[in-house]
Amino acid sequence: MSEVGRDVDRDLMDPRRLDASARLVREQGPSDAEVDEITDLFHALRRWHRTSAAHSEASRRYMRLGENDMRAIRYVMSAGHDGGIVTSSMIAEHLGITGPSVTKLLDRLEHGGHIRRERHPRDRRALSIVVTDETRAQATASVGADHARRYAIAAALSPEERRAATKFLSLLADLPVVEHLAAESEASARRANATRGAPTPRPAPARP
Repeated sequence: MSEVGRDVDRDLMDPRRLDASARLVREQGPSDAEVDEITDLFHALRRWHRTSAAHSEASRRYMRLGENDMRAIRYVMSAGHDGGIVTSSMIAEHLGITGPSVTKLLDRLEHGGHIRRERHPRDRRALSIVVTDETRAQATASVGADHARRYAIAAALSPEERRAATKFLSLLADLPVVEHLAAESEASARRANATRGAPTPRPAPARP
């Protein structure tokens, strides 16, 4: 392909164009056709990440809410399905935020007419969080509609294709996170220890 017609975004996913990945490709020895297929796969995954982010941003603009606000509403709608009780502590745990932070978030959502705080039916010390009918309808029209379109694509795949996609994405999701700065510090410490422990080289004897 000529440089003019190149898909630069796809090239960024080509392991043959990255030093460390290029070495791995040479060691494992896949054919160029196999590498092209793998590159297409990761390029498609990259495009989906961008599209998913764009869909989420469009929903937030439509509902005029921030990211955590939307996550909280989706959680309350899902966890509260079929009469489930949702509390502020459950939302805080789901979002990974503190109690005071979730209180501010719920105050903001309640002031905007998105949620109601109601008496907990079994715990007098707690309140249950409920999404208002208007916000539920808005979320269904935006997030719900996007989810339905994605579901239709998955439903159109064969069972074998769905299992292969699930296996691939699950393996990626299970990859451990590497703290590169910590790994670099440990490697530097090992090199320093090796240098200190190495015998001091003797000077070469003078030639007669």
